[in-house]
Amino acid sequence: MSRQSKLISRDNASASTSPSDRRQRRSADIRERLFHGALELFAQKGFSETTVEDITEAADVGKGTFFNYFPSKDHILLAFGEMQLSKLEAAIEMARRTGEPMPEFLRALGVRMTQEPTRNPAIIRALLQAYLSTTPVRAAMMDLQRRIHSLHTQMIQLGQDRGEIRNDLPAAEIAQVFRQTIFGTLLIWSLYGDATLHSRIETAFNLLWSGLAPRGNSPPLLAPWFTSGD
Repeated sequence: MSRQSKLISRDNASASTSPSDRRQRRSADIRERLFHGALELFAQKGFSETTVEDITEAADVGKGTFFNYFPSKDHILLAFGEMQLSKLEAAIEMARRTGEPMPEFLRALGVRMTQEPTRNPAIIRALLQAYLSTTPVRAAMMDLQRRIHSLHTQMIQLGQDRGEIRNDLPAAEIAQVFRQTIFGTLLIWSLYGDATLHSRIETAFNLLWSGLAPRGNSPPLLAPWFTSGD
């Protein structure tokens, strides 16, 4: 293809991009900047100390623009929760496709779900604050937790169907214990904010797995992935 033809092709492609497509891309870009800028500020300054003006300044947009995307700063945390939910959905779908053994999957899940920005104590404390926030936000966070519990239940049911998790208890009940263990570990760690998050998750999982393994089988000893300094 000649240079002139390439230029014509490029011009035609640009012309075929409608104004609505460009507006949608710009809108998505602004929302992304607001979201990530807010999370960085929550991590640096704390949730309570961060203002909407701080967030819009970091995103390089006008203050009024924020409310076109989020009703309040608390709703940033809802968006964060939705992001974590998407990670969980993708992980479970991957487990279904690959047939990864449930012990390895569950321990890897704890690590995967606590990567940045979750691996920041200020973010975890902010999430807890959101559960104590205004009624609409609290209700939305509780709905998010119900959906997470539903996914965890599917995950446990998958392990039970494979014979990798005890089946003498309902999957929903085991899922609740799993969720409480991980969430509780995160909350306790957030009080300290040190470098022990992954080792805490590792210890919690090893203890939890001793109760999850099929009855009559001795749960395998799982070699630690992390040292106490991780």
